[in-house]
Amino acid sequence: MTEGTLHPFGEDIWLADGPVVAVAGFRYPTRMAVMRLPGGALFLWSPIGLSDGLRGAVAALGEVRHLVAPNTLHDRFLGEWQHAFPQATLHAPPGLAARHPDLRFGRDLADSPGFAWDGQIDQVEIPGNRIATELAFFHRPSRTLLFTDLIQHLPPSWFTGWRAIVARLDGMTAPEPRVPRKFRYAFSDRPAARAAMRRVLAWPAERLVIAHGPPIAHDAHAVVARAFRWLGV
Repeated sequence: MTEGTLHPFGEDIWLADGPVVAVAGFRYPTRMAVMRLPGGALFLWSPIGLSDGLRGAVAALGEVRHLVAPNTLHDRFLGEWQHAFPQATLHAPPGLAARHPDLRFGRDLADSPGFAWDGQIDQVEIPGNRIATELAFFHRPSRTLLFTDLIQHLPPSWFTGWRAIVARLDGMTAPEPRVPRKFRYAFSDRPAARAAMRRVLAWPAERLVIAHGPPIAHDAHAVVARAFRWLGV
């Protein structure tokens, strides 16, 4: 996909690729999803770098009401989106708001009901990871499952030198989407994570969107089940 351009991915869901970002010397592609709720309000998952073109394309779909950081690592571009769409509410996992006193956050994300997108988008927190708190989301109209960092899939040529070796050993550049080993080892409560993933796998997912890897349009349930087989789900 062309950077910063929205592309439909199913009923009332669009994707856009963003700029490459660097984390600890490793470069990662970025991706966001826009989901339109009944009535026209927009739910933006993992907002990427904002350009004038992307801002106009998103605004043409409806009113931006929800800016969602799906884990505690994907917060880099929240400020520019809130500045551009001050009517939108920021939602994030517990703990992230405290790191951004300059931003206005609404209710922390949680498994419980009471969110404006109930019935259209479900979420489950995958608990007990020492690297990041992440929530998996499920967009019901398009049957799309969304993961941020817990599933990654980069081409083998994406990294070079010693970083390519580290990425291969970590599972970031495996033949199919996987949970990187650093995230596997970071789970302090595997039974709780296993219970959460059983709830995720109960969703009738057909499509898969991940922030760091190409989207998958078919057989998402099987792909995710294989990615988390190590957890015993």
